[in-house]
Amino acid sequence: MNESGLAQQLLNLIGGKQNINQVWHCATRLRFTLKDRAKVPKDKIEAFDGVITVVEASGQFQVVIGNNVGDVYHEVVKLEPSLSEGETSGETAAQGKMTFKSAFNSLLTFISGVFTPFLGAMAGAGILKGLLSLAVVMGWLTAKSGAYQIWWAAADGIFYFLPIALAFTAAKQLKVNQFVSMAIAAAMVSPGIVALGAKATTIDFFGIPVVPANYTATVLPILLVVVVQKFLEPVFNKLWHESVRNIMAPLCLLVVIVPLTLIVVGPISATVSSWLATAIVSLNKSVPILAGLVLGGFWQVIVIFGVHWALVPVMMNNIAQNGTDLMMPILLPAVLSQAGAALAVFLRTRDAKMKSLAGSSTITALFGITEPTIYGITLKLKKPFYLACVAGAVGGMIVAISGAGANAAALVSVLSLPTFIGKGFGLSVVGDVVAFALGTVLTYFFGGINAGAKAKTAPSANSEPGEVLAAPVKGVLVPLTGLADEVFASETMGKGVAIVPENGMVKAPVAGVIRLLYPTGHAIGIQSDKGSEILIHIGIDTVNLKGKHFQPLVAQGQHVEIGTPLVQFDHEAIEKEGYESTVMMIVTNSDQYQIATLGQGATDDRPVMTLA
Repeated sequence: MNESGLAQQLLNLIGGKQNINQVWHCATRLRFTLKDRAKVPKDKIEAFDGVITVVEASGQFQVVIGNNVGDVYHEVVKLEPSLSEGETSGETAAQGKMTFKSAFNSLLTFISGVFTPFLGAMAGAGILKGLLSLAVVMGWLTAKSGAYQIWWAAADGIFYFLPIALAFTAAKQLKVNQFVSMAIAAAMVSPGIVALGAKATTIDFFGIPVVPANYTATVLPILLVVVVQKFLEPVFNKLWHESVRNIMAPLCLLVVIVPLTLIVVGPISATVSSWLATAIVSLNKSVPILAGLVLGGFWQVIVIFGVHWALVPVMMNNIAQNGTDLMMPILLPAVLSQAGAALAVFLRTRDAKMKSLAGSSTITALFGITEPTIYGITLKLKKPFYLACVAGAVGGMIVAISGAGANAAALVSVLSLPTFIGKGFGLSVVGDVVAFALGTVLTYFFGGINAGAKAKTAPSANSEPGEVLAAPVKGVLVPLTGLADEVFASETMGKGVAIVPENGMVKAPVAGVIRLLYPTGHAIGIQSDKGSEILIHIGIDTVNLKGKHFQPLVAQGQHVEIGTPLVQFDHEAIEKEGYESTVMMIVTNSDQYQIATLGQGATDDRPVMTLA
């Protein structure tokens, strides 16, 4: 299914903008906050082609898509423009009783919504910083060369002016004037204030002594400032008549909040930041093995529950306060151990679909995107996930002992290694290699990768097949592997047949229950009474027709018999629209059967496949 089709189906099952408070995306997930979770059929969304899994955590309904999540998100916004990133659609759901859990979930939602929009830019800039550090260490560049200075500006800009970026996204989350928030942040990092902060020069504000701090690259101060703006902005909006509100309310906010920030908010957040950074550094210095064990072993568990967002500001704060962060290097073994486990699955599995997914997931995990690996491979098989956590814990302890730190924020991956150059770098690399190798070896030998696979033997000539599938439509039977669509031709979704239709009536090939019926009518899923899972897809890319030329004749959940009419379609009109009308019948749980295709050529309700 292409991105536009997936976006349409997601909106349909979630309930459209009427049931969505917010939607945004991170590196691999579409993240929804919903008004009524009970209305959403999680199992049906998980069955979509293009959806790896669905996770519910931190008060969010998270649809794991993979690397093309941004494309799916943009298609969602095209269909519902009001659902732009981080914004709400309509009135938010009624607030229930405030509990610690709901408050914590709201905090995580806020933090993730603040950081995710520019996480890619920040990660890229962090990697560039690391590569520049490597270039200086290797003697390829000098810090005074023009190339270094230009590239350093490109790498450092997003971090130096981080409060401005955070102001924009935080204001969007809290629904206050984003440009006023940015103006306040710009004042905090203006050259004059930065110069005063560097010299610790005390200035006077109507008799109140003010010691400006350095707010460049900081996180907590601007977040607190936007929270203050959330309370003050409605007051000033009510104070002024609408004819001058757009000018006078921002004026009042700047006059009040900027001094308040420098006098109160900034010093408080700076103190909290300093305490927090000191606590993290102290733990790593006093009991490094414990820090490595916990972070290396349980980081991916933290990611699953979405709680990792609470630690992102902490890591960035450590860099702002101390110049380095000791947590990020410890997290790399947790990432690499999952990549190693996926590699072991790729090497050992006998399932073609799993092998393909494991191969691609290994690569994406090495580059820091572990969700497809976790949800599609290791957690799905269970043992590989647990063994990878063990490997991550061992590697994490080695890295923690090394004392290595990151000098720039970056997506934790092999590309972030240059940002760790400095004290303990060599030993930290040893920890990374150990985590990857141990994750591979443990999973390969003890992961139970093929334990659930059925031993398959070719059926004898006289054996009765476990199930017979009739042709879903009259036409000419052709090999599935000859289709122009790579997904079907590669049999990634499962084995099956293709039929060039002679009429426009699709009938049930087996007796079973309609488990999936696309509103567009171009695809239908059946679970047979004997357990096979069958997808009938009419045409290639016909989801783009948005239901035109298709008429579903059954309802989801309905039980059908062999030959029951399912969908009526106009194959000639579809072809005139420029689409192929070939009908594909796929057994999506093919790995559970020995499948035989019964010939080719003309077919009319005769058996075309057997499952044993």
